[in-house]
Amino acid sequence: MPQIVITGSAGFIGRHVTRHAENLRLPLRLMSHHTEIPATAHGTEIVPADLRDPASLRGLCDGADVLIHCASQIGGPRELCETVNTRGTEALVEEALRSGVSRIVHLSTAAVYGRGVYRQARAEDLVRSPLSDTSRTRAAAEDIVLAAGGVVLRPHLVYGAHDAKVVPGLARLLRTLPGSVEGWAGRTSAVAAEDLARVLVATALAPAERLTTSVYHANHPQPVLWSELLRAVAAALSLPWPGSDLTCHEAELHLEAQGIPTHDLDMVTTDHWFDSRPLWTAVACDPGPGFADRFPRYASSYRNALMARERV
Repeated sequence: MPQIVITGSAGFIGRHVTRHAENLRLPLRLMSHHTEIPATAHGTEIVPADLRDPASLRGLCDGADVLIHCASQIGGPRELCETVNTRGTEALVEEALRSGVSRIVHLSTAAVYGRGVYRQARAEDLVRSPLSDTSRTRAAAEDIVLAAGGVVLRPHLVYGAHDAKVVPGLARLLRTLPGSVEGWAGRTSAVAAEDLARVLVATALAPAERLTTSVYHANHPQPVLWSELLRAVAAALSLPWPGSDLTCHEAELHLEAQGIPTHDLDMVTTDHWFDSRPLWTAVACDPGPGFADRFPRYASSYRNALMARERV
């Protein structure tokens, strides 16, 4: 069985990747820095290292066959994003190559494309235009991995257990706006964290001849209507569904009046549908049920997390 190194194993997606790989009884080595890694299976090795300290990475990949790189800095000062996402990835990839790792799989994000309208968009047809320090440095990390012959996966919206960004952010939007916005008619790509974990591990293990390109979109192949997604969030968190409908301009004015940034409003009112079929086909992996069947199983965990935050 191939020895797999996983970075970011204590993070939202990384812990799902670790759990899935352990269920497959794969020999694992998890990189640990300041965040405590949840309980792991017997035989899983934990190695202390930090992307901010290149010297600490020495030996991390010795004897390993595959590196799944899930760690990243999301938000925070520009210099920290540069240190972790760009220079940290560079040092990690150098160590992987020195150790003879045969495949590097890097978890990135569709945010590297910046703003736009995307309808069944293929990765090979898109040009990256990252807007934030996080996205710019993650795009730089992609370039490092690709130059080393690695594979890059770009999910869009990731939901599921331990999600502290996507659904909580949508809940804040629903609570803030007094109405829907132009019927929430756009479509978006999304994927459950456990399904993203499955396809990350499948990419790590797939025969080389099946991976015909280096960059894949990593979402469920079926897009979700924003109206369906937001109604599911409202139902899960017992939020009232507004009876009125706003134009985009009215919604922007309402957010601005409350001092809330409006840059994310574009994402939830237009199509952000990324073609992810090539990935699932390439690794011969079943994407599983779509959003309507997947999301309800996480409703209670989202409610519990919301109540815990409100108690603080």
